[in-house]
Amino acid sequence: MSYYQHHLFFCTNQREPGEMCCNNNGAQAMRDYCKERVKAAGDKIKGNVRVNNAGCLDRCDKGPVIVVYPEDVWYTYVDQEDIDEIVESHLINGKIVERLLVDNQ
Repeated sequence: MSYYQHHLFFCTNQREPGEMCCNNNGAQAMRDYCKERVKAAGDKIKGNVRVNNAGCLDRCDKGPVIVVYPEDVWYTYVDQEDIDEIVESHLINGKIVERLLVDNQ
């Protein structure tokens, strides 16, 4: 069994002005928000969860993106409500948020 039940990587890459990247869509702020939400959820989430920054995940055209391991689930998001839904549905209740899946875009 791995140490983390869920390990989230937020692409927070910042490219040159004019180039598409996740951080142009507020990725760092959303990562910080997610980290707060995970901490606030506390014991509602089974097992340890880690929320990390990541460099470019090479999915800029789908961004901003998060990948959740060990499930290898890729999400995109628009706002805090999307992050809330990922935390509540995926991390707390174990249900993938189909509407936010990168491959469904």
